[in-house]
Amino acid sequence: MSFLRLALAQIDTCVGNIDSNVEKVLKYAARAKQSGARMVVFPEMTLTGYPIEDLALRATFRTTAQKAADLLATKLAEEGLGELYVVVGTVGFDESAGKPRNRLLVLHEGKSVLQYDKHFLPNYGVFDEFRIFSSGNKCELLEVDGMRLGFAICEDIWQDGGPVARLAKLGIDALITMNGSPYEEGKTHVRLSLAQKRAVEVNAPVVYVNQVGGQDDLVFDGGSFVVDADGTLLERSAMFDEDLSFVDFDNSLKKQKVSSIAPKLDADEEVYCACVVGLRDYMRKNGFKGVCLGLSGGIDSALVATMAADACGGANVYGISMPSMYSSDGSKDDARDLAERIGAHYDVQPIEPLFKAFQSQLSLEGVAAENLQARVRGVIVMAYSNSRGVLALATGNKSELACGYSTIYGDAVGGYAPIKDLFKTRVWALSRWRNRAANAGVGIGMLPIVGYEDSEQTEVTKAKAPQDGVLIPVNSIIKPPSAELRPGQKDSDSLPEYDLLDRVLEAHIELAHGRADLLEDGFDEHTVDTVMRLVDRAEWKRRQYPLGPKVSAIAFGRDRRMPVTTAFRE
Repeated sequence: MSFLRLALAQIDTCVGNIDSNVEKVLKYAARAKQSGARMVVFPEMTLTGYPIEDLALRATFRTTAQKAADLLATKLAEEGLGELYVVVGTVGFDESAGKPRNRLLVLHEGKSVLQYDKHFLPNYGVFDEFRIFSSGNKCELLEVDGMRLGFAICEDIWQDGGPVARLAKLGIDALITMNGSPYEEGKTHVRLSLAQKRAVEVNAPVVYVNQVGGQDDLVFDGGSFVVDADGTLLERSAMFDEDLSFVDFDNSLKKQKVSSIAPKLDADEEVYCACVVGLRDYMRKNGFKGVCLGLSGGIDSALVATMAADACGGANVYGISMPSMYSSDGSKDDARDLAERIGAHYDVQPIEPLFKAFQSQLSLEGVAAENLQARVRGVIVMAYSNSRGVLALATGNKSELACGYSTIYGDAVGGYAPIKDLFKTRVWALSRWRNRAANAGVGIGMLPIVGYEDSEQTEVTKAKAPQDGVLIPVNSIIKPPSAELRPGQKDSDSLPEYDLLDRVLEAHIELAHGRADLLEDGFDEHTVDTVMRLVDRAEWKRRQYPLGPKVSAIAFGRDRRMPVTTAFRE
């Protein structure tokens, strides 16, 4: 009969900030021991942060990581934590192949007592690990207090065979896997089903510890969990927040006891929180304390501003209204109303004088004159960013990005684009969800994302929702979208209605349906040809668009790599 209390340390690490990552491991290890844990498991590549991409190829980086692992083992012992088994990830090196390895270490009593190198290397979607790492081929077991524990790293449980199949033959009491699994909507169900399949395969509980937080255009949602040998959910950690939770294993029991199970999030809440965490961590890890953006009174800028206020507090958001001669009074009123509701700064910078100054020399007409207005606005936004040292946000959505419905160096300027992976119809849906949350009392900075305890994290001042329970002005949600670059302009003048457009785009981009497939899907020929032409012509713009959080299965960027120059047309 054996008993083991195991802690799941779902933490956010910062790529390259190795010293900070080590300190966080020490802090969480101490908390785990105080709660009676015998072992604490951290996410994939804990010490280096993840993904490290080509940093892994630098010998100086690997040397620093190795010294950090040795120092961590020593510090754990010095701080009275030596008896604790601490499972961390780092970068190793394969001398025979001359390439780095994605490595798991178990530290105990001042040294490493187990080393396991990732077997399967993902090379699809956002991953390109064949280029960076070599794979390990050993299967490692560790006995702790009479329990036989097997180990795996992320992709190892996604593929059949390999270390999991070998562990199943050896007989283990639990399979422990550390992960850096990026968020995409619907993936939590896939992970759970996969772990349940592996639990049945090894006839033992599976511990799944996942990274949390943002790293460039990736968001890691956490959502760590434990399933019993029969697939029963024993523990589930909160999504999008650092967490330390526990599970008790007693191999004398046929069924393990259920621990804490965090509630599931609504689908729109999940996506909204992912966007906020991506923005918040991009700011935090790159030293930004605030943001600036153009507030047009439209739904895209309203949603981005609200996300920004949730990420860093309304007092750190600088909204700029830049009306032109074509801007409606309603749009200006909606922009001001939004700024007041989220507690943002609000400045008005009319662009007509600057536009006329350019026109006095250039005398542009048509689309060129429309684009000039957008570029004047881009100059103003970047001037605010430079002068205040804040992050400029681009407010374009996935529908616009797909079709090239934006002005390069105009409304496309910025350092980060929080909604670039949201179709327009989803922008409306998330805006309505955020208002429902506000109506339920969830004001600015009051999402179920508590934030981190690091001294680096800017404290977000929480603010109650407005008395009427509305954060995003209803008029911004219901009015027909328009760039307001010419009299009476509407988006539908240039694009199919968004409800139809987004369905075509989803099939074309996320399902990779070509022309024949789209026609077979039931879309009319004119719409299909229009959309495909717009998408094909806009690849060069997408290459120059700012980073933004991936929340869908196929996001522009790492997921979808199309040539800019191609003569292929369907």
